[in-house]
Amino acid sequence: MKKVFCIGELLIDFVAENQGKDLSKAKEFSKKAGGAPANVACAISKLGGDSFFIGAVGDDPFGTFLLRILEDEKVDISFAQRCDTFTTLAFVSIDTDGERDFVFSRGADKELTYDSSLKSNFENNIIHFGAATALLGGALEETYNRYLFDGLTKNAFISFDPNFRSDLWKNKEDVFIRKCHAFIEKSHLCKFSLEEAQLLSGKDKLEDACQFFHEMGTQVIVVTLGSEGTLLSTKDFYKTIPSIKVTPKDTTGAGDAFIGCLLQQLTEHSKLEDVLANENLLSNMVSKANKAGAITTENFGAIKSLPTLQQLDS
Repeated sequence: MKKVFCIGELLIDFVAENQGKDLSKAKEFSKKAGGAPANVACAISKLGGDSFFIGAVGDDPFGTFLLRILEDEKVDISFAQRCDTFTTLAFVSIDTDGERDFVFSRGADKELTYDSSLKSNFENNIIHFGAATALLGGALEETYNRYLFDGLTKNAFISFDPNFRSDLWKNKEDVFIRKCHAFIEKSHLCKFSLEEAQLLSGKDKLEDACQFFHEMGTQVIVVTLGSEGTLLSTKDFYKTIPSIKVTPKDTTGAGDAFIGCLLQQLTEHSKLEDVLANENLLSNMVSKANKAGAITTENFGAIKSLPTLQQLDS
């Protein structure tokens, strides 16, 4: 079984539940573990995969809380780092339909430093780059780019999710697009939301967007479409895989559960090139990942809501 290394932020989500989407009206918040790459690592581990989290948290009670959560989920945190900068925080408000409003207070995640000893671990394994904060500068961005280079030189399978957050990129969307393109062209698998696919391609039609990304170099594209399922695109086939019907309470972590489940399934195959070319096999994998994402929306809190193998198989 291949290992999956998830690189990026681990943070505290202060969630204003059942208080509407407008954060300015929120009065009460609950503390939850968050951060897209960390969510993906937990999703993989919860489904029986071998996942590692690579990121930085503060040497403070919040950082301790977060690392303890990952340990409880059996994610390997031996490459996680602690620093003097305070742990990154996100304030999240959730509407009745499960949609969210975000505000970030960025801290320790940007301090991740490069560890040359990791390079040998990447060989023939999977690296997932979740980019919500990773392209905003600081040591994390430099480290992020160096790990991409290391992964490519070690024949790692590269997965990329831009995790676009409008609050972080106001009036700087062109910079975000440029930086993401450098990863899209080197990735074997890219996961986008509809908004991200249109933003990063400059195309309104999804078929045109996928063609744009394939021409850049990525082999497999998945575009999550909420209740409509997921668009799956390779150079050989283009189709929408339906999802299951649920009543969403919180969409936080649904995309992370999806990509985590998809990556966990990929870890079970030694020759990923053969998997990516097999339409039926890849379609079935995406269908299962759709179910994982849908189940996650039925409860509050991303990590707590991630499904088990028993839930997916029922």
